[in-house]
Amino acid sequence: MIDLKNVKKIYHTGGEELIALNDVSLQIKKGEFTSIMGPSGSGKSTMMNILGLLDRFDEGSYILNGQNVSSLTDNESAHVRNKEIGFVFQSFNLMPRMSILENVELPMVYAKVSAKERHERAMIALEKVGLANRVKHKPNEISGGQKQRVAIARAIVNQPAVLMADEPTGNLDSKTTLEIMKIFQDLNADGTTVVMVTHEPDVAQYTKRIVSFKDGRLMDDQLVENPIIL
Repeated sequence: MIDLKNVKKIYHTGGEELIALNDVSLQIKKGEFTSIMGPSGSGKSTMMNILGLLDRFDEGSYILNGQNVSSLTDNESAHVRNKEIGFVFQSFNLMPRMSILENVELPMVYAKVSAKERHERAMIALEKVGLANRVKHKPNEISGGQKQRVAIARAIVNQPAVLMADEPTGNLDSKTTLEIMKIFQDLNADGTTVVMVTHEPDVAQYTKRIVSFKDGRLMDDQLVENPIIL
């Protein structure tokens, strides 16, 4: 599903070079549930941005779901993102003036899906996250946990090859965190490949594999022996 080889990313700031990723190789197979961990400045966020085609790298190669995406144009990257990748962010990134249903339908508008199919697929996605009874509400009328459920529904509505979550429980309390992690586990059990950035070791224990970064390098890669199943 994901095959990174010898990837290097350099930022240039104030006349200095900052190596954000240094010769990183990483493979993630279809159906895996992987967490990416590391302290602030370790490179984990840069890794997520590159995996999600939100940022470019300077050296190396990246194959996503069988396609070499190393040197796509901006328009080509946007097309692949919309087709192959679903994103879930810490801050939800919902459109405040749109209803829950309209927020979930949004990626399909860009994909030029018909209105009828948009509605049907959005309702199925909302049912999966337990929010089929909230479709007319606006984001400011629901809780933080429900907002993240909407974000997940929006991320999966185009049936992406991989679901990428960047600190998806960072703004949530402990109870709601468990609810969100159960949704990720259920999606993974249905075959969705999930890659999640987190700084919380206890949250990583709900995944099947932990990849750790430090100073721009991949320092550790291990399977979780007994992941907590919700």
